[in-house]
Amino acid sequence: MLNVLFPPVCHLCKAFIPDAEDIHLCSRCLDRIETICSPLCSVCGIPFNTEEGIDHRCGACLSHHPAYTAARAAFVFTGPAQELIHRFKYGHKTHLDKPLALLTARSLENFIGKIEADLVIPVPLHKKRLRWRGYNQAVLLASVLAKKWEIPLTRDGMSRIRWTEPQINLSGDERRHNIKGAFAITKPGLITGKRVMLVDDVITTGSTVVECAKTLKKGGAAEVFVIAVARTVQSI
Repeated sequence: MLNVLFPPVCHLCKAFIPDAEDIHLCSRCLDRIETICSPLCSVCGIPFNTEEGIDHRCGACLSHHPAYTAARAAFVFTGPAQELIHRFKYGHKTHLDKPLALLTARSLENFIGKIEADLVIPVPLHKKRLRWRGYNQAVLLASVLAKKWEIPLTRDGMSRIRWTEPQINLSGDERRHNIKGAFAITKPGLITGKRVMLVDDVITTGSTVVECAKTLKKGGAAEVFVIAVARTVQSI
């Protein structure tokens, strides 16, 4: 009866899905989502442009190890993954937090199992942007992931203390300069000695998560691991 009144359809193509479960994406659309697989950088997680080989550090991470221990994104930020994230982030389709987070959890299950994180912290938004958007997409994703992985979540352990221009229109160097000093720890005792899982929706140049990781490490975190739904990928 529920399927008649509210037929389960794919979030992307709107095709009817008899067994939608919690993802609500048809097999055709799921097959079009590009998963990030090995070989990739063992630190920043960027995939190498080869089909075979073992994980190892990329040139950038060899010359300068970022503040986080390791970062991983589930999917390449293109095609259906990009469309879903754009709808979620800019189209106020907040119900997409669950499929995006669960797909991420499924893809990164092995990596997460090795982390043994003590705490989940989402990348914070500045209060001005939060008022404008109405929600922090990283908080919504982190809430689903924390529940899935049974790890404590803190929504206010870190704050964005300085307004920054939107990163989307800036170059790599401009992004790093733009985001510098933008974050602060609001509950120092909460993260001291903890292995923190930092959650965001997309990694582009990595400037935001690197700055967050620096702030968390200065605030006493033992280690920081970064989890994102997707990342942009350039040829290496």
